[in-house]
Amino acid sequence: MRISLVIFFSLLLLGASAQPTEKLEYNLRYSFIKGGEAIILISDTTYNGKKAEHYYLRGKTVGFAEALYNVDDVYETILDPKTVQPYKHIRNIKERKYRYYNETLFYPENDSIFTTKSGGRKVPSDILDILSVFAYLRQNELLESLKVDDTFTFPVYHANKYFMLESKFLGFEKVKTKFGEKECYVISPWIDEGKLLKRSDGLKFYISKDEDKLPLILEFDLNVGSVRAELVSYKKLK
Repeated sequence: MRISLVIFFSLLLLGASAQPTEKLEYNLRYSFIKGGEAIILISDTTYNGKKAEHYYLRGKTVGFAEALYNVDDVYETILDPKTVQPYKHIRNIKERKYRYYNETLFYPENDSIFTTKSGGRKVPSDILDILSVFAYLRQNELLESLKVDDTFTFPVYHANKYFMLESKFLGFEKVKTKFGEKECYVISPWIDEGKLLKRSDGLKFYISKDEDKLPLILEFDLNVGSVRAELVSYKKLK
């Protein structure tokens, strides 16, 4: 359960006077048991004198999961609102007694990044972090261009590692949500199943097929049971 929470908090989003424009709230359930909550705030801000967007994701355990695992993780990204290329990413992890903090600065003009944990390294100029992948899918017209079984790939830097994140478009599906029945794009990222996922395509994203492109549901097919994260509140604040 703890690892499931960590993956969810990683997959879902510093500047001066950030002004929130959107707020998304999620519940995370293991079978029928609520084990976690997450919030995403999207704000207008500035970075080095330039207009920017600030994505803030906080995920924490609740109930019995809080007593067992005590997870309270925060991820932040400042990005270019036009290209969605990240300027800066923060990963602040608190899980029981474990603590981890890392900042990553992106320099696409030099094909490089710099992190407080491992210093500088060369990466593709179009590299994204996890939260800017979310922003890209919402702001780009990629989803509208996909056909069933199409695949697409992003270069991603996450958890101090660079990798290629490949995903497959499974088609459209109507799902019941807190906001009524919604038609969704169904996306399946391919990740290493390890000891957690039942198979490498055991993760699915349901993204609303409308102008907001909201990640409504995330499903994890585990070796034992399944985990479901569902959007329960969405507000436009501006």
